[in-house]
Amino acid sequence: MQLLVQKFGGTSLQTPSSRKHVLYHVKEAIEENYKVVVVVSALGKVPAPYATDSLLQLVNYPETNAADRELDLLLSCGEIISAVVVANELKRAGVRATAFTGAQAGIMTTENHMNARIQHVNPKRLLHAFDTYDCVVVAGFQGETKNGDITTIGRGGSDTTAAALAVATEAVRAEIFTDVDGVMTADPKLVTSAQVLTNCTYSETCNLAYQGAKVIHPQAVEIAMQAKLPLHVRSTYKRNHGTIISNMQEDGKQPRNKKKLITGIAHQAGIAQVKIKRKENPDYSMTAIFKALAAAGISIDFINISPNQLAFTLPNVTLPYAKQIFKQLDLHVTMAEHCAKIAAVGAGMTGIPGVASKIVSALVEQDIQILQAADSHTTIWVLVPEEKLKQAVNALHETFRLSEKVSSLL
Repeated sequence: MQLLVQKFGGTSLQTPSSRKHVLYHVKEAIEENYKVVVVVSALGKVPAPYATDSLLQLVNYPETNAADRELDLLLSCGEIISAVVVANELKRAGVRATAFTGAQAGIMTTENHMNARIQHVNPKRLLHAFDTYDCVVVAGFQGETKNGDITTIGRGGSDTTAAALAVATEAVRAEIFTDVDGVMTADPKLVTSAQVLTNCTYSETCNLAYQGAKVIHPQAVEIAMQAKLPLHVRSTYKRNHGTIISNMQEDGKQPRNKKKLITGIAHQAGIAQVKIKRKENPDYSMTAIFKALAAAGISIDFINISPNQLAFTLPNVTLPYAKQIFKQLDLHVTMAEHCAKIAAVGAGMTGIPGVASKIVSALVEQDIQILQAADSHTTIWVLVPEEKLKQAVNALHETFRLSEKVSSLL
């Protein structure tokens, strides 16, 4: 028995018309002699009545009196409704199908309500169901603790559910269906010439996802990478190739991206930069600053430490709370609000000199100020004013010739 896992997001499921495309992909896989696990998100996005944010509005979130455990009970309903609806429509279309909750599919999690982690998957009941059914529709985004409490596993959790189930059931691959054509060289809303990446490595995809590319959740990629599970990001509405995510080097093949220094450009907007200078704060304690921000639930990023200065970024929305902390610590800080972080990602840059120089030159030529920069083996980050975001992303996309198509190796 060969298994295939297919995941469909809320926009793919929101209307009877869009669900016809879901039925097409499931039936096509069954005709190819696969047994199919279909992982579903909640139907649509707010203001759709069963979308995650719509359910939260029922209890006035975030000013709610509901405990996190109770919020998980509420939120799990969205995906459960979706699973039953999709299973019903599959049966109407002649497919032998049934619906499972995440717990019934064997997903066991930590007890961190609203943001649980999958600990392990026991697929015994799921696999046994294929003695009777050709398709099992599983509610994504959820699992169960050892005490039997329902949990949810954070935004993008249905991707993670799909990857975890694919690994546990030894599926051939996991297919992530979305409303875009695949993993792209840049956000097509900013770069009209952005191209679909035919192939991408796990590490590149993970870096792109962590840096703002929203086509797939990075935790799903990490799970797949550890098990060497191929991922296939595809369009729900088109019959195109999409993006294969794998580690092609281990197969003895030359990955597509090695022909380019940079594989893709990702970005995050809505960021503020904070600088704390030693000469203005001779006695400041980095430990005290980081502990105070963490205690307030403020996540910081892009940390640069030097003898004379501490610099980092944080989300604009957290600035009012951060300012209170800086005042309590008696710190004099310099802040640049409304910044954007841009990441140039590519396995091809490893060990190649001059990549950072090209990035700096491209931005300087466009008169774009670089507020901060950092690099690793496969990623170079720059912080720029948010008003220059589109111009900067396009400049880098053009500099590294990412609009040029490269033929597939598959």
